[in-house]
Amino acid sequence: MSASSRSRSVLLAAGTAVAAITLTSCGTGGTSSSSGSGTNLVNADVGATLEKEGDRREAPRLVGETLDGKKLDTADFRGKILVFNVWGSWCGPCRAEADHLVKVSSELTEDGVQFIGINTRDPQISPALAFEKNYEIPYPSLHDPAGKLLLRFPKGTLNAQTIPTTLFVDRYGRIAGRIIGGASEERLREILKPLLAE
Repeated sequence: MSASSRSRSVLLAAGTAVAAITLTSCGTGGTSSSSGSGTNLVNADVGATLEKEGDRREAPRLVGETLDGKKLDTADFRGKILVFNVWGSWCGPCRAEADHLVKVSSELTEDGVQFIGINTRDPQISPALAFEKNYEIPYPSLHDPAGKLLLRFPKGTLNAQTIPTTLFVDRYGRIAGRIIGGASEERLREILKPLLAE
C-alpha cells in the first residue's frame, strides 16, 4: 500500500471514529466549574454499573435548598437507599428518562428507596420547576446551578459534566452503582433489585 493510500485509510478511520462519538453524545454551552469544558449530553442509556460491596466509597452528605425553597439534608434519609439523578431542564435525554424515574420512584418509596434530583446548569429556577410540574416529579430536587454539590462526590464516582447521570447509594451510605445517560426503567430496576435484597 502506498503512503498516500495509508494516509487516506488513517483519515477515513479517524473520521468514522469522530462520527461515532458525535452520534452517541452532543455538546452544549454549559460549562463545568471544575474544568470549563462543554457538558456531555448522553442521548441513550449506556448501561448500569453495580459496585461490589468491598469497592464502594462513602457518599457525601449533601445539604442545600430544593427547587421549592425547602432545606434538604441527605442525613435525614440515613438507612434508606438513595437514588441521585443529575438533570437539567434544558437536557433532552433528561426529558426522555423522566417518566421512568417517576414510575420507579413512586413504586419503591414504601420499600425504603428515596429519589433525590440534583438540578444543575439551570441558573433560573422557573424552567426547572416547569419541568418538574410537566413530568409530575414526586421527589425533591436540590438546586445546584453551578455544580458545587456534584463536586463533593469522590473522584471517579460522578462525572459532573455528563448529564444525565444517576447514582445509587446503599443503606450504609456507600455509592453502590451508577447509570450514565438516560435511565430506563429496566436499568433502574437492574441496580435497585440487588440493593433492596442486601
